Amino acid sequence: MSERHIHMAGSVVERHIIRGGQGGDRDVYEYALLRVVPRVERGECINAGVLVYCRAQAYVGARTHLDEARLLALDPAADVAGIRAALGAVERVCGGGEAAGQAAGDDAGRRFRWLIAPRSTVVQPGPVHTGLTADPAAETQRLLDLLVR
Repeated sequence: MSERHIHMAGSVVERHIIRGGQGGDRDVYEYALLRVVPRVERGECINAGVLVYCRAQAYVGARTHLDEARLLALDPAADVAGIRAALGAVERVCGGGEAAGQAAGDDAGRRFRWLIAPRSTVVQPGPVHTGLTADPAAETQRLLDLLVR
């Protein structure tokens, strides 16, 4: 399916619309970066992880990587152990089950929405973006390598 649009310059542009089941076995996913903001009042941050949610596959996952040298360059007094614990908690919530604590009974979408809710803590979610993927777990690793490492 496609739509035709006439732009101000008079040219005609076709935009293809992908409907469910027409994406070549790819599903829509959402992702957000996890940022570490060691001194909230300064607003400086480093990327330390990525959250991915794919509704069609009931997948929610997180991968994290904390670059201690970069973190300590921003704040030599940063609580590295506390930040690692917070990042680990995000991964456990994504994994579900008993390790997820109170979120254990929630579905993947609800866990993702809870994790991306804005907060003013040291570990914060960034804005949500979207894409298409056939393998959300592999996409999670690809985004970590591309945007965090």
